[in-house]
Amino acid sequence: MNPLTLTGSSFAVTQGTTRVAGALTFGALGTQATFTPTNPLVANTLYTATLTTAVQDESGIPMAKAFAWSFTTATAAKGPAVVNLGTAGNYAILAQTGISTVPGSMVTGDIAVSPAAATYLTGFTLTADPTNVFATSTQIVGKAYAADYAVPTPTNLTTAVGDLHTAYTDAAGRPTPDVLNLSSGAIGGLTLAPGLYLWTSSVTIPSSVTLSGGANDVWIFQMSGDLSMSSATLVTLAGGAQARNIFWQVAGQVTLGTGAHFEGIILCATQVTLQTGASMNGRILAQTMVALQQATVTQPAP
Repeated sequence: MNPLTLTGSSFAVTQGTTRVAGALTFGALGTQATFTPTNPLVANTLYTATLTTAVQDESGIPMAKAFAWSFTTATAAKGPAVVNLGTAGNYAILAQTGISTVPGSMVTGDIAVSPAAATYLTGFTLTADPTNVFATSTQIVGKAYAADYAVPTPTNLTTAVGDLHTAYTDAAGRPTPDVLNLSSGAIGGLTLAPGLYLWTSSVTIPSSVTLSGGANDVWIFQMSGDLSMSSATLVTLAGGAQARNIFWQVAGQVTLGTGAHFEGIILCATQVTLQTGASMNGRILAQTMVALQQATVTQPAP
């Protein structure tokens, strides 16, 4: 196309009958035009883009007829801003004092301990890489790292643990909760909308719970005690909700019961235990240790 014919009079973006103000720019090769609105488009709104017959190709031949197409902007995210995990988000499991497994657990994603040494990765039957930067295991679809492995692993893990603490502090410090002490901490059977939840106590999940919201919606659960999930119960997602946007900040211990299934990112100040057959889609970032008992941990989709 002849870029000189693509102008404000031959191209327009409208919302209903209202024209959207903006600027047209062209790529260096002259094969791509970009429209940048002066103000952000409104969420969940239908817009129409139109090219008129004033647009010509390089030979001066105009379009045979006007062309228009429509699109709808995404729904605005609900809930608080996401917690930035930094480099701690590179790991399916990151712990400071140890990670143990009763074979055969299965972890999809990397695991790491720091400042603990590799001897505190127990039950994995690790095989060291020739570089000694990482190790592998039949129970890990990924790599295992420890603070006493070869450079750059020690520095990387020091940064990751620092990011873990920063993320925990961020999640714990979010002010003005939307919901305070819901159901006195017994949330089984409930359907939870996006938002910031605070419990000044422990939280139990005695029966299955549902988190219902859109793909970009965010949940942060703050609790000053423990988080305990009963056996064979489920945390399920509905409406497109994604595990990567769900943050469980726990000042005490976390225990997922036998055969339970969990969704989200655990930010724990102490120990996390997944009992026999428990599974989760998410990450475990613990300031002490993580114990897997023939359990499954799968890092969430990015």
